[in-house]
Amino acid sequence: MSDDEQLTRATEFLADAPADPADAAREAEVAALGERVIEALRTVYDPEIPVNIFELGLVYKVDIEDGNEVKIAMTLTSPACPVAEILPDEVKTKVAMVEGVGDVEIEVVWDPPWHPGMMSEEAQLELGIGY
Repeated sequence: MSDDEQLTRATEFLADAPADPADAAREAEVAALGERVIEALRTVYDPEIPVNIFELGLVYKVDIEDGNEVKIAMTLTSPACPVAEILPDEVKTKVAMVEGVGDVEIEVVWDPPWHPGMMSEEAQLELGIGY
């Protein structure tokens, strides 16, 4: 590999720019799908709190895998949450309805435990909480 080729490769790597146009197209597809998934998550509410689960900070991770399989790691406000049985199913149903989504996998996790400081600033303002 020539010095120019090495420099170009290093520059692309450091710029985090995909060298392959197919990679760039996939990144754009995943980014757009991720935005649509987040919009779907913003339509799911804990019935006891008038803020959506995304702004509450209950969604810890959203991964989009090959085949547009969406894997979500989320938590609940407490292990004894009365909607523990239905909220993850509602999330799965709403995300599965997003155009372009393949399979959906929801994992409820308890580490780290949720606390009000995980809410977005918008949610804190809406609930009159300051952290």
